Amino acid sequence: MSNIKDKNIHCLIIDDELSSQRVLQHFIKDTKVLTLKETCSNTSEAFKYLQLHGDIDVLFLDINMPQQSGLDFYRELQHPPAVIFTTAYPQYALDGFEVNAIDYLLKPIAYDRFLKAVNKVLISKTEIESTNKFVILKENKILHKVFFSSIQYIEAYGDYVKVVLEEKTIVTHSTFSKFIENLPPYFIRTHKSFSINLNRLNHLSGNQILLDNHTIPIGQTYKASVLKALNLNF
Repeated sequence: MSNIKDKNIHCLIIDDELSSQRVLQHFIKDTKVLTLKETCSNTSEAFKYLQLHGDIDVLFLDINMPQQSGLDFYRELQHPPAVIFTTAYPQYALDGFEVNAIDYLLKPIAYDRFLKAVNKVLISKTEIESTNKFVILKENKILHKVFFSSIQYIEAYGDYVKVVLEEKTIVTHSTFSKFIENLPPYFIRTHKSFSINLNRLNHLSGNQILLDNHTIPIGQTYKASVLKALNLNF
């Protein structure tokens, strides 16, 4: 647990299996930075709790539950906390892209793997706190203030790089390798010529990633690191 910083994270367990509840309760109790606020056996109970309490940082949410799936429940929340899905079915992980899940814990859950997920929550909290960080980019004689969180992807372009935002593309003089050195940790290189903002990912299919309306290739050299970053290294 040496990588876990001294912060407090309020948790909610949502799982219909008593044995899974007990495992998570035990792990949370043994992890200094975590505080368990409540355990719910179904999404109805969880919804009522979240309506009454605004102090939850992360959900440990089972996907396959009888009344309503965890995925459907999470999609319906207007202001959802971070989520770590717990499931016995690894195929559900792909469905979590659209809800930006922090991680997927496969049952039976090992404590070491649980701690890795908790560390990802802490990293995510740090990234959220730094979303206001920006870079000044020069294009021709114009200076642009660009927030890192607004960048969709970066593409190598000879002695320049293309910085693609939602509303425009900025072409600035820089080597690709130098530019990506200064990006926040939620960017990942997918190809010798591309680096993407993981928070902008919509879909993955084969050797391609879809970011909004852009299709980005995944190079064979980078595929393993991309899958690892997307929590698909089961």
